[in-house]
Amino acid sequence: MKRKLAVLCAIAVLFSFAGCKKTQIGFINGSETAETSEKKESGSEEENMNKIEIIVGSETFTATIYDNEAAKELLKQLPLTVNMSELNGNEKYYYLDGSLPTDSVRPSEIKAGDIMLYSNNCLVLFYDSFSTVYSYTPLGTVQNPQELAQALGSGSVKVTFKKI
Repeated sequence: MKRKLAVLCAIAVLFSFAGCKKTQIGFINGSETAETSEKKESGSEEENMNKIEIIVGSETFTATIYDNEAAKELLKQLPLTVNMSELNGNEKYYYLDGSLPTDSVRPSEIKAGDIMLYSNNCLVLFYDSFSTVYSYTPLGTVQNPQELAQALGSGSVKVTFKKI
């Protein structure tokens, strides 16, 4: 009986330590990590996020840009008007003139509205959700991407990214 009690106490201690584990701050594939969610609820993270407008034809979308080095460097290049090419019926892409810093992750799923950096110079705007095996540096996300696919259409499209 004492042995079972000792084992149960040891398990309880382990679980209490597991609750203290610090998680990474940030976003992965449009999803918040636990610590980011806690900070956002307190308001401090939300205040530090940058907002941009993405203009496609007569449609304007608002996007939240993440707090990472690649995103900060992209913001320095705004306003930026580019002709984005179509790929795979789910994304538009544009090769930037220079490189941005990378901190790639391999998300299992891309979500409509994700703004990512592929390699170190390919700006990608996803308008459809799908599974992927590729690695990207997350840059931001479109707040309400429901009409994004229709606005972007098929083929190449002129897109303007600008700070709000």
